[in-house]
Amino acid sequence: MERTRKDPFEEVWSEIRDYLEANPGIEGTTIFSYLQRKYPGKFSDGQLRTLQRKIKIWRALEGPGKEVIFPQEHKPGQLSESDFTDMSKLSITIAGQHFKHLLYHFVMTYSNWEHGTLCFSESYESLSEGLQNALREPGGVPVEHQTDRLSAAVHKVGHPDEYTRDYNRLLKHYGLRGRKTQAGKANENGDIEQRHFRFKKAVDQALMLRGSREFSSRNEYRAFLDQLFQQLNAGRQSRLIEELKVLRGLPARRLNDCKRQRVKVGPSSTIHVQHNVYSVPSRLIREWVDVKIYAEYIEIWYAQKHIETLPGLKGEYRHAIEYRHVIDWLVRKPGAFENYRYHADMFPTSRFRMAYDYLKKKRPTRADKEYLEILYLASKESQTGVDEALRFLFDQERDISSEAVEEIVRHDQVVPAITEVVIDTINLSAYDELLSEREVFHG
Repeated sequence: MERTRKDPFEEVWSEIRDYLEANPGIEGTTIFSYLQRKYPGKFSDGQLRTLQRKIKIWRALEGPGKEVIFPQEHKPGQLSESDFTDMSKLSITIAGQHFKHLLYHFVMTYSNWEHGTLCFSESYESLSEGLQNALREPGGVPVEHQTDRLSAAVHKVGHPDEYTRDYNRLLKHYGLRGRKTQAGKANENGDIEQRHFRFKKAVDQALMLRGSREFSSRNEYRAFLDQLFQQLNAGRQSRLIEELKVLRGLPARRLNDCKRQRVKVGPSSTIHVQHNVYSVPSRLIREWVDVKIYAEYIEIWYAQKHIETLPGLKGEYRHAIEYRHVIDWLVRKPGAFENYRYHADMFPTSRFRMAYDYLKKKRPTRADKEYLEILYLASKESQTGVDEALRFLFDQERDISSEAVEEIVRHDQVVPAITEVVIDTINLSAYDELLSEREVFHG
């Protein structure tokens, strides 16, 4: 059948082709917008589809060759791959706060069975926890495990060709043979890279169906991800069964997911762990303590006794100072408070900060001593009770002092609850009547 309609792009096709040859990835919509700007009134919006079809045909007949995917032959129980992937762009919020996090993502390449563990850094601790979680879910171990060189987690600093001692120990514990991709060849970890893309797309779609990206707690979010993994893995059961038949058995116990460090407590009642500063109880000053470093927290041990568990800091050169560790001595040395390096950590809630600012304004010479006595009371009695007492004093516009707070806290004075503001439901029928009257008047 002969062409009956003139090609509207015939006159400018050589110009279009130049753009396509210079930039094979340029989109038809981009070229069409350019043509409409350069030739006002020549091309109508309805001609976009015509241009897109013309470009599609040109690319198939004359365009550059496309990347060829070479299918790989996978054997049951032979290979697993893992990597970290950033989940922050999914805009998850927990209790109203943006939840910036990673996922340690594991896949068995024959069945595409996958597993994930939430984490916050590409550390050995995160890898160890995630890998062990993934192996224990199906209850077996494949022959090989491949990473994309994960230098921060599995390689010695300054020796990129060597696995770290801890990672080697982890592989040996599970009888895994470690493989790594070549430098700059992330595509060699192709299965897990594809799973990253598809999994995050599935998460995004599940969130849209859910109607909200807000979760009340990390546990609720984790349960959401676990359910999604179950749904995704449901269609892989037949091939997974083949894998399970040849997977080797698990060792009787997990390998500790932690690093160990022995450090001395300094005179400021602090320790340095992985370039971060943590406070510990002052009675440990000048003693050596053992620190177990997990993916999300650290444990302090002394004389084989567990002293305390502290949330792990993300990143380096940060600090976490617990006022209860130092207040006993700070209250005896109030003059050290104003210029204390960790001054900002001594305000557990915003009301404590408000109380200090109030005292600095009303009684500047005694403010530090007065505030530290309030903080000392919180450490010995109840931080929540002191916070509520401060709220009451502010609400009643009463003077803030350690004596006033102590009177409320130690004598169990009932603090009135925050007044609940109730807005009555608006009755819209009155507006309907008003509109009806207006229509009658103008009718």
